[in-house]
Amino acid sequence: MIKNLSENHGCQFIIATHSPILMTLPNATIYQFTEKIQKVNYEDTEHFTIMKNFLNNPEAFLRYL
Repeated sequence: MIKNLSENHGCQFIIATHSPILMTLPNATIYQFTEKIQKVNYEDTEHFTIMKNFLNNPEAFLRYL
């Protein structure tokens, strides 16, 4: 729905999320809030890195559960 509304109806959204899936929406601008606010690529976010590492080696994460 977000993709459709933004592409076909000119809607804009401000979304606070940790979801690497939502961060991949086409034409998304991602800001990371640390000591300063900076624009980043989704591949450079901690949430993307954690998800990628988990999917590449779930056993490494599951042993801590």
